[in-house]
Amino acid sequence: QVQLVESGGNLVQAGGSLRLSCAASGSTVSINRMGWYRQAPGKQRELVATITSDSTTNYADSVKGRFTISRDNAKNTVYLQMNSLKPEDTAVYYCYAASIQWSGVYDYWGQGTQVTVSS
Repeated sequence: QVQLVESGGNLVQAGGSLRLSCAASGSTVSINRMGWYRQAPGKQRELVATITSDSTTNYADSVKGRFTISRDNAKNTVYLQMNSLKPEDTAVYYCYAASIQWSGVYDYWGQGTQVTVSS
């Protein structure tokens, strides 16, 4: 089992910055990929960014050049630095972890943290 706890969501003006954090606990040695997804009201959950254990990153086109994902393996924590925020970035942001275990690959999710960008 893996537990994920997010923090850092807030209300910010357009053009501002926020840093989200996600701390993993439990069977962290099995975690391969971590990342962030978001879900805006009335929309499906979508990928924001992911990072693997060897720090390979992947970003949604909508956030490339503005968001940066990073990972501290010693602290089992993943971060999302969000710059030049836009009102369309408003959503609940969920931390994600993929755990590779002998029985298969399991996905874990945090409880979500609200990011609101005002125009």
